[in-house]
Amino acid sequence: MQLTEEIAAYRGGNGDPVRLVGEFRRAVLLAPLADGPEGGLMSAVQGGIRWLYAFSDEQALARFAEARGAANQEWAYLSILGARLVDAVVPMADRPAGVAVNVADEDGSMLFPPVRGIVPETCAVDAVDVA
Repeated sequence: MQLTEEIAAYRGGNGDPVRLVGEFRRAVLLAPLADGPEGGLMSAVQGGIRWLYAFSDEQALARFAEARGAANQEWAYLSILGARLVDAVVPMADRPAGVAVNVADEDGSMLFPPVRGIVPETCAVDAVDVA
């Protein structure tokens, strides 16, 4: 299955979380680049978590642009594996970070939070410190 199919199955109550995370890690996602002096990937902060935006295809990214009132603008983006987002980009964030996939699709969005099994354990908010 592809990522969007796994998201639909999970949201429909028939999905397997391990399979969902596996498809997320294997998927090539489109991560829009942020404008402004800080650059980087476009994201938002909610509840103390930085959510990196990622999209399964150009149509999903276009729906996001339209929802933001920017449908007529050209958006630069990076094609990146989901695994690379969580393994390399999340550790560089200034706070706990996860990935929000297809956020403009009410019935097709999915959040991959900063927890063990999704992000590196050193970045997971549920990691246990053993001293």
